[in-house]
Amino acid sequence: MDLVLSPAGEEDWPGIWDIFRAVVSTGDTYPYPPDTTEEQARTIWMAPSHVVFVAKLGDEVVATAYHRPNMYGLGDHIANAGWMVHPDHQGRGIGRRFAEYVIEQARETGFKGMQFNAVVACNTGAVGLWQSLGFEIVGTVPDAFRHARLGLTPVHVMYREL
Repeated sequence: MDLVLSPAGEEDWPGIWDIFRAVVSTGDTYPYPPDTTEEQARTIWMAPSHVVFVAKLGDEVVATAYHRPNMYGLGDHIANAGWMVHPDHQGRGIGRRFAEYVIEQARETGFKGMQFNAVVACNTGAVGLWQSLGFEIVGTVPDAFRHARLGLTPVHVMYREL
């Protein structure tokens, strides 16, 4: 079945919520509390400043992402983004294809670069993916993330030009 990549619609929220809940509940990759409610998640992920995307296999949302300005005003030419792939679909190349798509959407929107503010350092899959797509670690903040199993863990700030 073909992976369909597109902007998210309201009808995609239940699938996005399923992914958000599955990813955030582990406490190992995102700073949102593991017990984030659906209402809180919707406010976070579907914020007015976000352009939200989905990846679907058939009618199933298997990944979601957003891009937004990293800062406002004089820094709004640099994008920030977030990605989540449902755990049942990780390791199958969906994240890479989806990342390439969202990065291109950010470029077409007019962003000049993309910055990730907090990639958990022990999330080696994400760090490796971003590096393979041209992102560099431009800084590391020690003990900036309270990992559910590992305790205090560094986070990387990563950047690439678009």
